[in-house]
Formats: sequence, C-alpha cells, structure tokens
Amino acid sequence: MRTLALLITCAVPVAAQDLQLELPIDCALGETCYIQNYVDHDPSEAASDFLCGSLTYDTHKGTDFGLPSLAAMEDGVPVLASAAGTVRGVRNDMRDVIYTPDLEGEINGRDCGNGVAIAHEDGWETQYCHMKEGSVVVLSGDYVEAGDILGDVGLSGRTQFPHVHISVRRDGAVIDPFAPDGHTTCDEPPFETLWNLPVDTPAGGLLNIGFADTVPEYASVKAGTASAQTLTPDAPIVLWAFAFGSRVGDTISISFDGPDGALFQTDDVLDRQQALFMRAGGLNPPDQGWPTGTYSGVVVHSRDGIEIDRQITTIALP
Repeated sequence: MRTLALLITCAVPVAAQDLQLELPIDCALGETCYIQNYVDHDPSEAASDFLCGSLTYDTHKGTDFGLPSLAAMEDGVPVLASAAGTVRGVRNDMRDVIYTPDLEGEINGRDCGNGVAIAHEDGWETQYCHMKEGSVVVLSGDYVEAGDILGDVGLSGRTQFPHVHISVRRDGAVIDPFAPDGHTTCDEPPFETLWNLPVDTPAGGLLNIGFADTVPEYASVKAGTASAQTLTPDAPIVLWAFAFGSRVGDTISISFDGPDGALFQTDDVLDRQQALFMRAGGLNPPDQGWPTGTYSGVVVHSRDGIEIDRQITTIALP
C-alpha cells in the first residue's frame, strides 16, 4: 500500500518522563501493514477517533495494526514489545478463527484472544491482543526490551481480520498513544504523542489490488488468494481492489490497459462508511480473444477530489 496524500504525521513524542513506544509490529507501515482502528474518544454510543474521524468503533480501547490478508498472517509477522518492562500475563491457546456470534461461548469473555500484558514503570501498561495460537514466546515474569519479539500476529479472540491490538494504560486508565492528554481537535493532530518516531495516519486507503478472470469472492480477497498469475485469451479480465476506511462520497477509480492501449475505466462513488471493503470492474473477452502481452491496472482511492492512495499492478497473457 503506497499512500500519497491526506497523510497526517504526528509531530513529536511526549516528554521523556512519559512512556515512549515503538511500533508493536514488525512491518512497513503503509506497505505491508496499516492502522485500521484507533481509540474511541466519543463518550456516547457514537464513535470518533483522535482526528474526529471514523476509524474506530464504540468503546474501542486500543490501536489496531492490521495485515492486508490471511496469507500475510500465515507467513508470520512478529508482534514486538513497544517498551521495556516485565510480562505480567500471557494467553497462548486460543484458535485463530474469524469471529462469528456462534463463537461467543468459546470466547467467554476472552475478547483479547492470545496476548501479552507488560507492566512498565510509573503505572504504565501495554497489552497486545489477537496473537496467533501457540506463537507467544514469553512467560509471566520475563523482562523484555523494546523491540523484543512477543509472538506473531493472529486472528484469535473477538476479531474479523488479522491484526495486533495494542492497548496502553496508566494506572488502569486507557491512554490513546496518538493523543495522550485526551484532547482532540478536528483540524490538526495533537502535537505530542507517545510514539518515539512520527507515525503517519492515513484516514483510509488501498490494501491490495489484483487481476482475476472473474469477480472474486470477498473471502478470497481477504485471504490473499484472489489474484490470477496469468491471463487467458478467452476469459474475462477483472481488476479488483481491497481497501479500508471508506467514507460516503469517496471514489474508487479502476482502470486497466492492454498491449494495444486503454481497455477499461470506471469511477465508483461510495455510498456508505465501511471499515473494510472491495470493489471490482472488468470486461468480457472480444470474439477474437485478448492479445498476448502485458496488461497494467491502476486503482485510485480519492476523497473530496484529493487522491489519498494509488496502487499499480501488471499481469501477462503469454
């Protein structure tokens, strides 16, 4: 995922006496992982993130660093300690499965799934949730440094996509690492954060795109198995996109070219807010079949006329 615009860069970490955090996941933020949800700052039944945006939900108490597919999770992405401290609790035996209501009895209040809680100095605590079954490599009482591996990103507990949820607390109170003083503004991000380096926070974008010979099932898009390896002359050409953080009025533009020039272009104006979503567009083959050569596709996610993300992909027809 290559985010081009509408990036908000949090300026500086907080004062040295407060907890300072490294990212809790070993990935390239904005490329191989992304931030799906932030802490909810709205005390009502509505929800609002620290930028007065929609990347959160009611009573959400942490920050979700997500992976673009189940395949990425299966490959293994480490969860890292964000700060030095002593492990005060672990869970490691819950299975990785997308949450549905019939699993409520199995979860039985263990919404965090497999995870690790770490106590830090001065009443600070971090908790890491939804880790992969059997992957946790630390024990209660262990001392860890910032950046030490705790386990792998998983799909355990109450979750519907692979991610690590990090909660930050001080003396039991939830702290948003992007707005640690609790004050939020809609016009600009807080000046100070708990992150030891600036963190870009796009308010939506593209997770993955690919070519296929039919509109893929949403499950295969989330699994990371939707893309064709090559095209065939007598099958449709479809370009699909998997994205996050849609708002009403956003536009997803899908286009692709063939060896002889432009073939397809469409602009899909979104009519609802969605945490995760997909769009696709394509063409049936001509009577004579598609010509051999290279086909290139472009997907652009725009908001209020401004491009917030763009991805490009190519595929061959041998």
